[in-house]
Amino acid sequence: MSNSPTASTPAADSTPPPGRRMRKGLKVTLLSIAGVLAVVVVGLIGTTTVNAIASASEADDIERYGRLVDVDGKKMNVAVQGAGDQTVVLLPGFGTASPVLDFAPLVDELKSHYRVVVVEPFGYGLSDETEKPRTSANIAGEVHEALQQLSIDRYALMGHSIAGIYGLKYVNLFRDEVTAFVGIDSSVPTQPGMDAEFPIDALRTAKSLGLVRVLSAAAGDPYAGLPFSDEQKKQMGILSLRNGFTATYADEMEHFASNFRDAQRLSFPKELPLLLFVQDDNTDVPGWLALHEEQAAASDRSELVRLKAGHYLHHTKSPEIAAAAEAFLAAG
Repeated sequence: MSNSPTASTPAADSTPPPGRRMRKGLKVTLLSIAGVLAVVVVGLIGTTTVNAIASASEADDIERYGRLVDVDGKKMNVAVQGAGDQTVVLLPGFGTASPVLDFAPLVDELKSHYRVVVVEPFGYGLSDETEKPRTSANIAGEVHEALQQLSIDRYALMGHSIAGIYGLKYVNLFRDEVTAFVGIDSSVPTQPGMDAEFPIDALRTAKSLGLVRVLSAAAGDPYAGLPFSDEQKKQMGILSLRNGFTATYADEMEHFASNFRDAQRLSFPKELPLLLFVQDDNTDVPGWLALHEEQAAASDRSELVRLKAGHYLHHTKSPEIAAAAEAFLAAG
């Protein structure tokens, strides 16, 4: 008898049953996911290792500048240049890697007429970190203590970006010492968007995994075309990676909303001369120019100077800022 199938005997179906096909497909999917995860894990181990090695190596490459003064049991870095009869104290915007180097183009323009003091708050530049909450009052008090250590007690306060908030607190705390406030595209208490929540934990994790270093390298030179030397760029790059997303940095971000909210109860004293340099075409913050015009209008003696440049006005407009500031302060 033949074993070949006949017309009345169907051939056996070689296709696996649906359940077996699903299990096989799921297994392939899981293996694929596992493979991708393995690649990601190996990659993150690599970036974390490279970041740790590079950070340790870069620590030895940091060039010291300025001088360290004792503030609240820690060290705050301050640089003093020039020897004019009047003193100008410069305060940085949030997250500035090295205020002394960042303000270098402006200091070069000011130092022939003024004694120029650049203060690096805790967590900035070469200053120590701190566990003290980054409230406007604490930051202002620490800056004041640094100036006291240098016997500096009469000066014009000039601040960039968020220093407009800290400077507002500072002036109200130490009014007798401040002769004028000069804002460099300085923050305004009522500007919108400062109550937003920031992914601070995610940012700090990205730094620890070395991803911030990778992204920074991919982004290229952030100072291209600006008046900084190669060595200055190198130092700012090193300090940016070192100081960014630290505990002090994160705490300051967490205090954004409360610091801006508290500042809304304050104003610059009407009799205090107020000079505001403002980005002319800021499209990121609604009403940016109008907010500064309103702030200037509340002062008995004020001037608002509109400049066509990026937020870091002092990177490209230092000659204009210095000339206008000199004329304004001399008239006062």
